Amino acid sequence: MTAALTSKFSDFVPARTVGIDQWLLVSAGTLLAFGMVMVASSTIDISAAARHGNPFIYWTGHLIKICLGVCAGTVIYFVPTGFWQKTSGYWLAFCFVLLVLVLIPGIGKNVNGSTRWIRIGFLNLQASELVKVFMMVYVAGYLVRHGHDVKEYWAGFLKPMVLLAFIGFLLLLEPDFGGLVVLFSVIMGMLFLAGMKFYRFVLLILGSLSLGGLLAVLQPYRVARLTAYLDPWADENNTGYQLIQALAAFGRGGAHLWGVGLGNSVQKQAHLPEAHTDFIVAIIGEELGFIGVIALLALFVVLVVRCFQLGYQAEKRGWFFHAYLLYGIALLISIQSLVNVGVNVGLLPTKGLTLPFVSYGGSSLLANCMLMGLALRMSYELRAPEHKAQ
Repeated sequence: MTAALTSKFSDFVPARTVGIDQWLLVSAGTLLAFGMVMVASSTIDISAAARHGNPFIYWTGHLIKICLGVCAGTVIYFVPTGFWQKTSGYWLAFCFVLLVLVLIPGIGKNVNGSTRWIRIGFLNLQASELVKVFMMVYVAGYLVRHGHDVKEYWAGFLKPMVLLAFIGFLLLLEPDFGGLVVLFSVIMGMLFLAGMKFYRFVLLILGSLSLGGLLAVLQPYRVARLTAYLDPWADENNTGYQLIQALAAFGRGGAHLWGVGLGNSVQKQAHLPEAHTDFIVAIIGEELGFIGVIALLALFVVLVVRCFQLGYQAEKRGWFFHAYLLYGIALLISIQSLVNVGVNVGLLPTKGLTLPFVSYGGSSLLANCMLMGLALRMSYELRAPEHKAQ
């Protein structure tokens, strides 16, 4: 009995001889530290103005949320990956519950015309951030159960698309068009990497782009964002204002290889809205210059490449749930990072997506730390010689 208990306990407690994946831990930890520094720099002025002279009120909140996220990721690290595979269907149900709850008056919180948050104590929980995590868990489990159907039959990949359509409908009711685009892109990428035939993938992408374009033009504010993206100076004091101010930040920082210096941004002083969230890359470009932005991107490259590498190792070993989930984590981090950076430099229309691990915000930090907990756990299981897939 003692031996059985010891064996069961060892499933949850990683062996010290294996250790934590340094590539994942250092890259994610450095990004969190990078974010702490830049959130402090970009919020000192607005904190002092809005909170009676306390320059670190936003930074303190950000630090608390990082601690909560790290705690959540640590708990997940001690949970065997087999648990997530066995319970993947329940997490799909949880996604629907979250997205319905956020739409119920009195539960969902409206900010700037969008109802995307559930108030839990001092934390505003953005439902779509957790939905991204748990939908990836569900789809990874689905691909393990129905991998052959996904590769050979239309119905195999249309079934998760139907579920995603229901999820998308609820996201559009909030509305959260950006969250829907990111989630759809990640799920499509997971299906493609699972072996979906290329011509079906192309047809589905073309159909999705057509539908996405239609949804975009049906809403006047989305049309305004597209117009501002094409020519921000046509309405420089309204729809094009954010992009112009972000480009001005890059312009100031680009005059010096190392930027104007940490803390010396002018744009963060009430010129650039959302400087600590959606447009934090512009402040990094202004204060830390070309070197700072390249260092930031290099950290994301290391993190994403390592996740893809681990996913490939898992697939070669036949651990397909690990593989598909790791691919999903890599896709989510890379897509959201590319969209955020693209918006900041004017390559993509303005969209309210945070930069993973770096931007101010509790839900995004929580979700990304949970993803790192999953990735670190799967890395440990791949490297532990005594471990077997469950």
